[in-house]
Amino acid sequence: MTPLQDDEIAAGLPEGWRYEGGELVHDHDAPDFAGALAYVNAVGALAEREDHHPDLLLHGWNHVRVTLSTHSAGGVTALDLALAAKIADL
Repeated sequence: MTPLQDDEIAAGLPEGWRYEGGELVHDHDAPDFAGALAYVNAVGALAEREDHHPDLLLHGWNHVRVTLSTHSAGGVTALDLALAAKIADL
């Protein structure tokens, strides 16, 4: 899979996501710790179904950062944009 160009990424970026440091990044603030864990689990289940796995960081008591890129391609691909859109729908 070939990495996308910056303009292709910008055109396909779901609301709430940004392109930063060569990766797609989304920060999710949950109402509480249990909500943050539930979000991580929902993203994880979706990633398993899609067989494409983001980096997940649970920090603070209610913050989750989701980071997407295709490591084997060395950048952001169409797979990342598709998964970001599905995560945005959670």
